[in-house]
Formats: sequence, C-alpha cells, structure tokens
Amino acid sequence: PEGEWLWLRAGPSLTFSVHMSEDTTFLTPAAFEKMRDELEHLKTEGRQHIEERIAEARSHGDLRENADYDAAKNEQGLMEAKIRKLEHTLRVAEVREVVDSGRVEVGSLVTVVDGDGDELEYFVAPQENKVSGLLLASPTSPLGAALLGAGEGDEVTYEAPVGSLTVTIKSVRPYEG
Repeated sequence: PEGEWLWLRAGPSLTFSVHMSEDTTFLTPAAFEKMRDELEHLKTEGRQHIEERIAEARSHGDLRENADYDAAKNEQGLMEAKIRKLEHTLRVAEVREVVDSGRVEVGSLVTVVDGDGDELEYFVAPQENKVSGLLLASPTSPLGAALLGAGEGDEVTYEAPVGSLTVTIKSVRPYEG
C-alpha cells in the first residue's frame, strides 16, 4: 500500500510498526479541535511529565534492572507513537461541515429501523470523529458503506457476522456538533 511505515520502539523490548497512508480522513471541526488540543497537550505537559518520570527513575540507580525506568520509557514510546498518529491524521484531514443533501454521506446522522423494529441512530464517520452517546458507523464498515448514498425510506442490506441484515432508513440529517 502507498504511504510510509513507521517503526516505533516503546522501551527495551517492545517494537512495533504503524502504516501511515496518505488517505484523507474526514473530521468534523469539533473532532479536529479536540485532536489538535490533545496533540498540544501531549507535546507539552505530556512530554514534561514523562521526562520527570524518567529522571526520577534514573535516580534509583542501575538502569539495567530498573522497572520504573523501563515503564517510563515504554510510556514515552507509546506517547510518541500517539503524537505521530495525531500529527498524521491532522495533516491529511479534510475538515468540513456536512450539507443537508437528504442522502447519507460521511458526517450524517442516520436513524435506521432494523428487522426487529428497533430504531438506532448512527453517526456515519471515521473513528476519529467518535462522539460519546452516538453509535458510530465507519464508512469503511459493512453498515457504513451500505448506508452511503441512501436516503429516507431506502432499505439497505449489508453483511454482518450473523449473515445479511437489512435496515430501513427513517431519517438522515447532518451532524451538528
């Protein structure tokens, strides 16, 4: 796949890789602000906190058998990986409000009725836009992909682990948050 592989070392025994593609990620303005604030916090207070933990652990002596030092270095590695992921996501983000087209698009709130007659509301957006209290249907998931382009009254069928499921779209509106 296109993009770059980042090899990250999180302490003396943990190395992992993350594939960073250049695919655009849709973000609501609120999600963009939240991610930008989190990045700023990690790059300032977060790094300072880790530096203090490492310095404290170093003061305990031999680093080869120092569990506090290893834990602090692991935490530093994981935090630096999170910083790189946030920077990448913000760099490739498409930040926009959704227009009310009457059709499901990325950024829509969709109310569906399932086969049992239960109503569920989904926010159709990538996981970076997760909002507390809303079910998320990623546009790359079977349900999210099936919903894209559909309108009120349409029935859509998608594949789930239990087999094919069909839902009827009751309403579509832009997410405003």
